[in-house]
Amino acid sequence: METCGILLNPFTNKTIYMRITLILLGLFIGLFAQAQEQPVKQLDKKKKTYEVLASCGTCNFKLKAEGCPLAIKWNDKVYLVEGTSIDDHGDAHADDGFCNAIKKAKVQGTFEGDRFKSTYFEIVKVSNSKKQ
Repeated sequence: METCGILLNPFTNKTIYMRITLILLGLFIGLFAQAQEQPVKQLDKKKKTYEVLASCGTCNFKLKAEGCPLAIKWNDKVYLVEGTSIDDHGDAHADDGFCNAIKKAKVQGTFEGDRFKSTYFEIVKVSNSKKQ
């Protein structure tokens, strides 16, 4: 195909089209990964809320588990948490992280064997100021 002495072939420079295709493919994959549906993490006032102790199951609750899993302690029993991970709540190995501290938390979900299937998980902020 030739017009006015110029060859109109869109595939003459294959590397440009390949680069554009790869960039568009990368953008599509990135957007698709971001659009994955996350579990509901809002407090449901119709469900029971538990006040628990939360920390690293291995470092502080002495569970025999791989790595540093998030765990809660309720009624003197320790449960591994599913539905949220230890890294969703900050750096676990920071000075105030779950591997170095046991924190109070409000949770909702169901207890199933040695696991707690979380639908809501919130760290309770403890005030350090003394009221007089």
